[in-house]
Amino acid sequence: MSKEKSIKVTQIASAIRRREDQTQTLIGLGLNKLNRSKILEDTPSVRGMIRKVQHLVSVEETI
Repeated sequence: MSKEKSIKVTQIASAIRRREDQTQTLIGLGLNKLNRSKILEDTPSVRGMIRKVQHLVSVEETI
């Protein structure tokens, strides 16, 4: 049984007045309101989405 790494992503800034693709990326991550958190699988595609909106979210490593 292998342990999957996961990360906790929390939205810390509003998507108002942001580009449409950044707003859609937040929705893709499951975030659309301030201080909402999601625990996601740590994959390259999720990391790429986080990198696109890194100024709007905070990331914590979880096990």
